[in-house]
Amino acid sequence: MMNITRLAAALAVLFTAIGAVSGCATTPTPKCELSGTRDLTAAIASAESRLDGGCVAHFDRYMDQLIDVAAGDPTADNKQAFSNFLLWTSDQGLLSRRQAQETWNRYFNVKFVSLRGDYNNCAQTCPIKGRVMADMESELADKERGLLQAALDRESYYRADRLLKETELVLEATCRACVAGGR
Repeated sequence: MMNITRLAAALAVLFTAIGAVSGCATTPTPKCELSGTRDLTAAIASAESRLDGGCVAHFDRYMDQLIDVAAGDPTADNKQAFSNFLLWTSDQGLLSRRQAQETWNRYFNVKFVSLRGDYNNCAQTCPIKGRVMADMESELADKERGLLQAALDRESYYRADRLLKETELVLEATCRACVAGGR
């Protein structure tokens, strides 16, 4: 009975301490909503301000919203605006250079980040071929949004589409050869 009383008293002290500490934490959370502008330059400025203000966890959502804004007024110049934005995120240390480059490639380059060239296809890619192809299909949808809808770069988008189809054929043949070769 005495141990239960001590435990209850210790818990009461613990809960009081937790309440006191959380009551002192009056630092407001940063406002992480982007402005509702339909102008890409203003939307990027809003994203930079929010990212600078501590909203880095919202980066993917910001990219999605910025692509939507750019798609509302698609021009080839939008690619340069996104390039500048991604360079800024890297220069500020918000994204690594590699993360910024992969984000650029995911939306604005025919190169697929979903299929890395440093894998051994037989050992690493073939066992997960379905997942790799699904990831590449998803990435092609992002390329459609970036290249086609936001930047009006039809030629690059259709090159990426062809690359996906060619990759699927080559990967299928490679994986069959791996099975036939006993790997």
